[in-house]
Amino acid sequence: MQFPKVRFLLSVASAEQFPADIGREVAFAGRSNAGKSSAINSIFQRNGLARVSKTPGRTKLLNFFEVEEGRRIIDLPGYGYAYASPVERAQWTALIDALPGRDAITGIFLIVDIRRGVTDADVQLIEWAAGAGWQVHVLLAKADKLNQRDRAAALKATEEMLGDGMSAQIFSAHDGIGVPTAQKVLMHMLTGS
Repeated sequence: MQFPKVRFLLSVASAEQFPADIGREVAFAGRSNAGKSSAINSIFQRNGLARVSKTPGRTKLLNFFEVEEGRRIIDLPGYGYAYASPVERAQWTALIDALPGRDAITGIFLIVDIRRGVTDADVQLIEWAAGAGWQVHVLLAKADKLNQRDRAAALKATEEMLGDGMSAQIFSAHDGIGVPTAQKVLMHMLTGS
């Protein structure tokens, strides 16, 4: 098992609750219903690590998971979900806005539904992450829903719109497509080697 010690650490509702800004962290983000929780569970080979829901937008707080001492991932709330209250949206915005101030964050995994492609909201997140100096890796999730030719076309289109130093890959939590590659990229972001 690639990540034998991974465990849920804490959920935070405000920046004051963040863990100490030491070590290395990687954020996981994506549009609601893009398959973010499934991707996290698949990468870490743990079925209930991140909660998967049939209702989009269930992640309402920032959830920190410890991969090993000094190395964490952050599960961000899904964006683009219409049913969040204005109060919840304001709370999320304040939390997200506080993240670039954390020295520990080295990168972000952006989960995109391969059938939808990179949306304007995804582009905004990519630009925001790049502005913070983070590595960006795009998981084109739910790849099992497309044939080989369409997957290749989606990957090519995504790679062409990404900036220097950014990467993308085909991924399916359902079929395990791309899981070893995602694990390697994550380890690189968390260790710097």
